[in-house]
Amino acid sequence: MEMNFLKRVLADDSNADGGYYFCDNTSTSKADVVVVSVPWSVTADYGRGATYTPDAVIDATTKFGNYDAWSAISLEGRVATAEIDYNIQELSEQLGRDAERVAQVGEGGSFTGDYALRKVKSINEGFDKMHRSTYEQVQRYAKQGKVVAVVGGDHSVSYGAVKALAECNKGLGVLFVDAHTDFAHEGEVFNFSHRTIARNIIEDMPLVERLVAVGVRESSRGESERVKGEPKVELFPAESLAQARFEGKSWGELCREIVDRLPQKVYISFDIDALKIEFCNNTNAPVPGGMTFDEAIYLINCVVTSGRKIVGFDITEVVPDLKNTMDATVAARLLAKMIVAAVK
Repeated sequence: MEMNFLKRVLADDSNADGGYYFCDNTSTSKADVVVVSVPWSVTADYGRGATYTPDAVIDATTKFGNYDAWSAISLEGRVATAEIDYNIQELSEQLGRDAERVAQVGEGGSFTGDYALRKVKSINEGFDKMHRSTYEQVQRYAKQGKVVAVVGGDHSVSYGAVKALAECNKGLGVLFVDAHTDFAHEGEVFNFSHRTIARNIIEDMPLVERLVAVGVRESSRGESERVKGEPKVELFPAESLAQARFEGKSWGELCREIVDRLPQKVYISFDIDALKIEFCNNTNAPVPGGMTFDEAIYLINCVVTSGRKIVGFDITEVVPDLKNTMDATVAARLLAKMIVAAVK
């Protein structure tokens, strides 16, 4: 999928503000929410697909109004678009191809050759650069009192954002909405990947008070065992939630139980594959089952109605498609709803 959505959008004279989320060119100093774009996807799809998500979501946000009728909140003048670092996108494309070659070497049974080791080293260094870039941007705006939204990219982009916000918000909790546990360890070649992000947060960030994972419906044995042994992790698997509903509990009751496990300040990390497949046809690792869009929004709103504060959030693993724009459209609508919840 060799494309740059932003170039296509900016070429459209009918959309002069196409370079901004929601066509809103409010400055970062005046906005309530700053959207940081991280066009990175090295291990999820080897540099393709989700690398182009920020541009696609920007495009999609220009296709609907910025007024939320349900909450009677307008986003106009509230949202700023941080400058996008396209060097990160170019690095992602290059390292994605390298990661694919390393995977092919691994299928042959060995990562000990000089070629593979050099590639692994450069990919790990690339991750460090991406994390540092994301961390610095998020920290800058968080220190200004802004809510920071991150649009990925694959789920590894959450690392720098969570680290920065945990340092700025004592006792931060992470609401981790994902179809996968993302606690992988054994067999991982790289220091970071989209499959290790929850583990990386727990192991590397002592300032994170708790991680509450919701909607998980795929996990290895090793991941499941590690999660059970982590006192900071609380898991609400999809099947447990479904069983409770089949036996008479409402979604509202379940959401309140989930939110009760969170501390006062919350970061929401939302992998789009937490939703049912019809909302994210192109995502890298779809799993049958999942939430509807409305159920996800209800859960997010429960964080706010509980009196807790959303200090930041991300949307990841969205893979855009020029022929079928559903994935980007859903992500854009989700972004709008999460911004509304955060400023509410």
